[in-house]
Amino acid sequence: MAIITDGNGRWAQRRELPVIEGHRAGADVVKARLRDAVDLGIAELTVFSFSTENWSRSEEEVSGLMTMFGERILGETPELDEEGVRMRFIGRREGVAPDLVERMEWAEAKTAENSRITLFIAFNYGGRMEIVDAARSFQGSSEEEFRRHLYAPDMHDPDLLIRTSGEQRISNYLLWQCAYSELVFAEELWPDFDRAAFERALGQFTERQRRFGGR
Repeated sequence: MAIITDGNGRWAQRRELPVIEGHRAGADVVKARLRDAVDLGIAELTVFSFSTENWSRSEEEVSGLMTMFGERILGETPELDEEGVRMRFIGRREGVAPDLVERMEWAEAKTAENSRITLFIAFNYGGRMEIVDAARSFQGSSEEEFRRHLYAPDMHDPDLLIRTSGEQRISNYLLWQCAYSELVFAEELWPDFDRAAFERALGQFTERQRRFGGR
């Protein structure tokens, strides 16, 4: 499963809060829905944390996000490790502050042997960029060979992609992997996306008949 966690800024704006408070609330919801995913038997969860396009936001917002991201990795990795979560970060690491990259690598190494659920965090990520980066080193001729050059070759294609906040687009997210994913667009802003909303989205998915181009 993959999620585009959209709506943090609007959530904060409606409450007349700084935008970083929306991102903090959103990060809390990521952890809560991750635990729900474990309860519901989901093996992999991929969340869109920071896109390559997000660098164009204000310096204040980007700086706040980088600080928060580093703090969350340092503070929450031991807890997630104890809960059996395997953490992986996908995206370009060039251009990211070295101390933040070190924390990402530390979190990956610390949780590498866990198998209860894999949490893929798309950070400094763009779907087109991933395909371009893979193409640079690709010398084969098959889709399966090409997959081995993606940021996370071991990631399974998501069965379901959820986007919150009512927006109906995939925003350059997992373009290769989501070729046949079912799409659910939820109206809730991400910080308001509770377990009941999560289960409603899963319910929509289970009602669909997947054909993968067949009849």
